Amino acid sequence: MNIPLKPATRAGEEHLRQMLRLAAAVAFLVAVGLYAAFHVTRLPGLSTQALWFLVVAAAVGGYMAMNIGANDVANNMGPAVGSGAITLGWAILIAAVFEALGAIVAGGEVVGTIKGGIIDTRAFDDPERFTWLMLAALLAGALWLNLATMLGAPVSTTHSIIGAVMGAGIAAGGWGLVNWGTIGSIVASWVISPLMGGVIAAGFLYVIKRTITYQGDMSQAAARMVPLLVALMVWAFGTFMLLKGVSQIMKVSFQVALIGGLAMAVAAYLLLRQPISLAARRLPSSKDSVNALFTWPLVFAAALLSFAHGANDVANAIGPLAAIYEAVASGAVAARAVTPMWIMILGAIGLSVGLALYGRRLILTVGKEITELDRMRAYSIAMAATITVIVAAQLGMPVSTTHVTIGAVFGVGFLRELLKVNYAKMEAVVRAGHQGEDREAVEAYLVRFEAAPVDEKKRMLAEMKRRADAFKHKTALLEPVQQSVPAPFDKKERKAFKKAYKKELVKRSVVMRIVAAWIVTVPATAVLAALLYHLLVDMLSA
Repeated sequence: MNIPLKPATRAGEEHLRQMLRLAAAVAFLVAVGLYAAFHVTRLPGLSTQALWFLVVAAAVGGYMAMNIGANDVANNMGPAVGSGAITLGWAILIAAVFEALGAIVAGGEVVGTIKGGIIDTRAFDDPERFTWLMLAALLAGALWLNLATMLGAPVSTTHSIIGAVMGAGIAAGGWGLVNWGTIGSIVASWVISPLMGGVIAAGFLYVIKRTITYQGDMSQAAARMVPLLVALMVWAFGTFMLLKGVSQIMKVSFQVALIGGLAMAVAAYLLLRQPISLAARRLPSSKDSVNALFTWPLVFAAALLSFAHGANDVANAIGPLAAIYEAVASGAVAARAVTPMWIMILGAIGLSVGLALYGRRLILTVGKEITELDRMRAYSIAMAATITVIVAAQLGMPVSTTHVTIGAVFGVGFLRELLKVNYAKMEAVVRAGHQGEDREAVEAYLVRFEAAPVDEKKRMLAEMKRRADAFKHKTALLEPVQQSVPAPFDKKERKAFKKAYKKELVKRSVVMRIVAAWIVTVPATAVLAALLYHLLVDMLSA
């Protein structure tokens, strides 16, 4: 027998879970410190102070990796979870495994320590001052991500570390140390990234609706189109993985990646066309049936995105740590540093631990809080994120995968609003063509109208417009009893209904919260890093 828990009991259990997560996080950071101490004590000729500094820096790097896992991984798993393609527990497990694999297998032997050329490392002739700068930047980025995760705001981890390096660099060497052209391109990407993601996602969703869900026989339409859509996804993800994953191990040009992805797509189409078509024809002609066909493609897409994310964004945590390690170990400042495997492993485990402990909040925010997602919408989001990152990389645009993915979620939500408003207008035309008839006749016609394919809808609308015009010009000739029959819904009722439904499709409060967090990320981490730099200098110089 299940007895409902009282609110106080539920609150107590949630508090206990929070304390257990905090204890696990602290235990992980302590383990990171011990792990780092085991490795750095092997370095010859280092002072006790330098060894302790490296241990602390490693713990801060682990803290940053945890926060990247908690915040950024939601972009890959949120749509798949929100659409019901995969449960939250399985999403966390798959993402943790593939994030770690991506970081270790394809994270690259060389990690650029100054992300995007934000500051000029040649201005530093004092390695000690440089290590303080990088530690301040690493801690500032981690603290900001921690706060954003607590507030339920998915932000760019890349922009967080960029802002932090910029702020600490200004504090250490003045305004002239910063590459302002790079900063300008980053600011421009705040607008470009979500717009590109939103437009592409909305475009894919509209194509799916026109070719499948707006057709009279959805099963037949799905049998034709879903194999093509899956092959297109394989092409995009094959190209993406060759560019963002394999290229970390061996150099792969864009042309080679594109051709390689196309070869994978052709193979996938030939292999999957028959099974998918047969499955589609056996299913009922409904949206739920079509959605079911996108389940496994979404699971694989989420896993591959996690692998690529681990390969690329782990550098936001271990890049600054590698810079600190190189400066302390060699006594010189290097623009790029060879990253020891133990640091790569630290970053990989940190991503997985952060995701497992704190990733749930942001996964649900991306997948459920912004707008309602089904698997067709999640497919469109995954395609938009992949294609936008590929295109932006070839154009040299510094886009954020977070901004692209969230922009894609916004895009499918706003397209749904637009389509609902257009449908309401078409519904008004149908009702106008049925004036004088009872409600049951109107509702029955609307059911037929909604089930009709696109071409049939156009014909029905044209007929209703003619009927409405005829009714308008012959009103005076109608029987008094017909004139007294009210319309099924008056104008005010329809307007109120559309307004309420529009708010439900895209939650404006969540949108504003996320956009505000995007805007303040770079300046917030810059100010915080500058303050931390001065604090570290005062503490360590004493």
